[in-house]
Amino acid sequence: MEAQARRLMAQLPYMRRYGRALTGSTSRGDDLVTRAVEAALADPERYHLEGDEETVTRRRLYALLNSLFDTEPASSGAPEPGHPIEAALSSLPEIERRVFLLVSLEELPTTQAAEVIGVPVEQVREALGRAQNAMREQLVANILIVEDDAIIAYDLTETVLAMGHKVCGTAATMEEALATAAANQPSLALMDLRLAHGGSGITTAQALRESRALPIIFVTAFAEELKQRGLDYLGPVIKKPFTREQIERAITQAVFTPRPGDAKPTLAGRSVG
Repeated sequence: MEAQARRLMAQLPYMRRYGRALTGSTSRGDDLVTRAVEAALADPERYHLEGDEETVTRRRLYALLNSLFDTEPASSGAPEPGHPIEAALSSLPEIERRVFLLVSLEELPTTQAAEVIGVPVEQVREALGRAQNAMREQLVANILIVEDDAIIAYDLTETVLAMGHKVCGTAATMEEALATAAANQPSLALMDLRLAHGGSGITTAQALRESRALPIIFVTAFAEELKQRGLDYLGPVIKKPFTREQIERAITQAVFTPRPGDAKPTLAGRSVG
C-alpha cells in the first residue's frame, strides 16, 4: 500500500495542475484530485499504481479526473475566469478545451490525449487545431521581459510579438523589473536567472510573485539551478536557445501550476501533497 501511495503521490503535481485547469478553480481542482486519489488507491491495479510505466499511470489518472469532473453538478460550474488564458479557454467547446489542456498544458501526444478522452485520434488533432487557432486569436498577454543581454531580449521580444502578445517593457535589473511591473501591469514575466550588476532573477521573481502574484517563466542557460535549490515551484524553465513552441507551452503551464501557498488535496483528513 505504501508503494502504491508513493507512486500516486509522484503524480500529484500533474494531477493538481490539470485539476486546476479543468475546473477553473484551485480549491475545486484539489477537491477533484482528492476524490481521484481515493478512487485510485481503492483500485490500484486499474490505475496502474502497481505497474512500471509512469506515463500509463498518468494517463489513467487524467482520464479518472475527466470522469469525476463529468459527474459534478452543472450548477457547480467554474467561476468567472481571472486570467486571460482562463477566459480564452472558457470560450472553447468542451472537447477542444480538454484537448488543448492535455496537449499544450500536460504535454501529451495527440495519440495519448485521444486515449484519455476516449475519442479517435483524428478528432483530437482536428480539435487541437481549432483550439490553437482560437486561443491565438483571443489571447493577448502583456509580457514583461527581464533579460540583461540586449540581443536575447530583442529575440524574446520578437518571439512574443510574433505570437500576437504585447511586450509591456524590458528590464535588465531587479529595480527596473519591479518599476516596470508596477507601471505596466504585466500578466506574466519572462525571466533570466543572471541579471545585470550581479542581480538575481530568482530574487526578482520572488519579489514579483509576492507583490503581484505574477506567473514567471525562466528563460536561462542554467536550467538546473532552480531544481537544485528547491525553487522549481517558482515557474517553468525554458533552456536557451528557445523555440516559439516552448514559450507558448510555458505560458499556459505558468498560469495553471498551483502556487506554494495554495491548499493541497487531503486524504482521510491528511494532506497528500
